[in-house]
Amino acid sequence: MLSTAQDSLVFKNISDEVLLHGTCYNNLRVLCKKIGNRISGSPQAAKAVEWGQKAMQDAGADKVWLMPADVPRWVRGYERLALRYGNGKFKNVTMLSLGNSVGTDGKLLEAQIIMVNDFDELNALPDEQVKGKIVFFNYRFRQDFVNTFNGYGDAVRYRGFGPVEASKKGAIAVIIRSVSTGEDDVPHTGFTRYVDSIKKIPAVAVGNYTADTLAAACKKGKVFAQIESKCKLMPDLVRSYNVIGEIKGAEYPDEIIVVGGHLDSWDVGEGASDDGAGCVQSIEVIRTLKALGIRPKRTIRAVLFMNEENGLKGGIAYADSAKANNEKHILAVETDAGGFTPRGIGLEMGPDQRAQILPFRKLFMPYNVYDFEHDEGGADISPLEKQHVPMAGLRPDSQRYFDIHHTNNDVFEAVNHRELKLGAVALTQFVYLMSEYGLR
Repeated sequence: MLSTAQDSLVFKNISDEVLLHGTCYNNLRVLCKKIGNRISGSPQAAKAVEWGQKAMQDAGADKVWLMPADVPRWVRGYERLALRYGNGKFKNVTMLSLGNSVGTDGKLLEAQIIMVNDFDELNALPDEQVKGKIVFFNYRFRQDFVNTFNGYGDAVRYRGFGPVEASKKGAIAVIIRSVSTGEDDVPHTGFTRYVDSIKKIPAVAVGNYTADTLAAACKKGKVFAQIESKCKLMPDLVRSYNVIGEIKGAEYPDEIIVVGGHLDSWDVGEGASDDGAGCVQSIEVIRTLKALGIRPKRTIRAVLFMNEENGLKGGIAYADSAKANNEKHILAVETDAGGFTPRGIGLEMGPDQRAQILPFRKLFMPYNVYDFEHDEGGADISPLEKQHVPMAGLRPDSQRYFDIHHTNNDVFEAVNHRELKLGAVALTQFVYLMSEYGLR
């Protein structure tokens, strides 16, 4: 596949259309300010589905529909963490319970904190030394990774598996240092996992400054904590939906390219970067192609997935539907890394398919999109990968993402309109190319 002068012209037209007339930034404003955060199963998530359906229609999609997905609903409720250093008094500190954490059943948990820096230190402790204590995982987000997603992958295991590992040794609760690059005291929530055979214990996160103070105090002497929480995973699933907008392919309508982000967010902040940005960029792909009168050769679907954060039910439902309907997806693209300046497009596919795409890099260079060397897909499209669908993902600059990820600071004001639009430009250009040339 060789690019042409016509492709360069289309790239320029796409860029001009999005930068001059794009609606993605205003769409994000409405999603964040009129609806706000939208954890799956909540009334806000239901409103977001209605918003997404209308936004797809306004974008000019040939067809818009809702795909059912039954999702869990977790409710945060009242929560409090207080710390006591030495002979002082208990003082409340800023915290967030981890997503899907259990609560304290109306009780006040009070116990000594035992600090460990990693799982090896925890496992080296005798069970009797941990039993009845609150384990503090003081694992720092490594700053030596230039790509912060590598640091996230390294540190997130303490959020995901810390409560189970601590409970195995008799701990009654867990505190983690937030999975955060921030030089601040902002706590980060995020999904934690339980095992039915292991007692479920409450789990909370603190910001980096509080974690620093707590770590120093633990080294000096005994520290105690009080935890109260009304967090609860509701017993029944809630009917929700993926929102899908489609442009039918002119020459190969049965070959489908899907591009999407996830509509749900955690119940803090406004879910602007995670992943309102990805949703509005995906809608912008549809709007831009329609505005320019480009009829893609292959069918393009924009999907706003539901329940990426704590269950992946939307992604599973989409893949199950694709399999049941014997649909031929030639590529799945996700944008779920924030609305920051685009640096590249990751490719998670076979070497022959990658070799077809790499010659197109020169088309992207005028837009400062250059990195096509990394593997990249996305959580929502990962069930399609099991059906051997090639995957790709937009790669924005990652330096600020984990300052705000899963926090109260993930708000509309933290997104720059030009960066968001440039991401939509790169995404639309890439989808256009794949529709023109396909993948063998």
